[in-house]
Amino acid sequence: MSIPFRAEHIGSFLRPTELLEARRHAVANPERLRALEDKHVLRVLKKQQELGFEVFTDGELRRRNFMSDFTDAVEGFDMGEDTPRAWKAGEQEESSVSRVAGVVTARLRQVRRLTGHELPFLKQHCPGAIKMTLPSATQFPAIAFKRGATDKVYASHSALLWDIVEIMKSDLALLAREGVSYIQIDAPRYSYHIDPTWREWIRKEIKVEPNALLEESILADNACLEAARQPGITLGIHLCRGNNRSHWYAEGGYDAIAEKLFGSIQADRFLLEYDDARSGTFAPLRFIPKGKTVVLGLVSSKRPELELGDALMRRIQQAAVYVPLEDLALSPQCGFASTMEGNLLTEEEQWAKLQLVVETARRVWG
Repeated sequence: MSIPFRAEHIGSFLRPTELLEARRHAVANPERLRALEDKHVLRVLKKQQELGFEVFTDGELRRRNFMSDFTDAVEGFDMGEDTPRAWKAGEQEESSVSRVAGVVTARLRQVRRLTGHELPFLKQHCPGAIKMTLPSATQFPAIAFKRGATDKVYASHSALLWDIVEIMKSDLALLAREGVSYIQIDAPRYSYHIDPTWREWIRKEIKVEPNALLEESILADNACLEAARQPGITLGIHLCRGNNRSHWYAEGGYDAIAEKLFGSIQADRFLLEYDDARSGTFAPLRFIPKGKTVVLGLVSSKRPELELGDALMRRIQQAAVYVPLEDLALSPQCGFASTMEGNLLTEEEQWAKLQLVVETARRVWG
């Protein structure tokens, strides 16, 4: 089932300076970090309520990045290892080294709950439905498998993937039984399949055909979603093309994967990036199964400039050619802080964009 939230956000919010500083000195003063996390989680919960949202996250304020819940709770990652990643901002390409997930150098072993440090506080203080975000299992083999290191313990990307799936399944099942109304899987690696450059990378680095990897990725995400399937629980999957510090790494419409992906993924809501021309047209939405919800990510979380409400309404109507209006919703294209450093806009600009999402949703759906 899909809950009828028309105004959505992807989950992560910008961190204030004092929280960033406390996290950098967490080893020396963990009590201060925890106190500031509590303070600012309460603040962003209140702000979401004031803006008119009906589904709430803690802004991922207790995380270093959108997937650190996993790497912090699971042994086997060497966070000192890194792999190069090409990022772009506008027309400028920048080379950077990502140390977001580290490299898998030992057999994975879960040592604590993935979201065990987040959920109790949310259950106590959340003013409405809780949305919990977790990274897709497909995220880690794509960026944390390093030849010469990972292959000493996992023979292939596939072997690593299915170990991760088992860990994810157990935690998702617990979340579904513990009062979480909405679970969102963040799955940026499907963007590899829509960009010819990355499709070639799949062949060279993962050494499989892209279509075969797509099939396996869908099976892996479905296994995780099925573990969380309970009456009254909404399951969403968020697809994007990179969001680190307002940068991106992939471009192309959903056309190449739409029929297979939209028809096969067992999610209730598809949260899709549609903030600029890199995302292509709305035509691939014709493959969305009847009764599933498309959350249109029309508002940029990368740029500070505020979109125009009338322009958003026109784009929603354009998407309604392919998906009934009653099966659409609105959100930013991604979170505002996929990593704790956040995107290149201010907190005031963030809240203005989220207010625009709520106001536009009310204008369209009442």
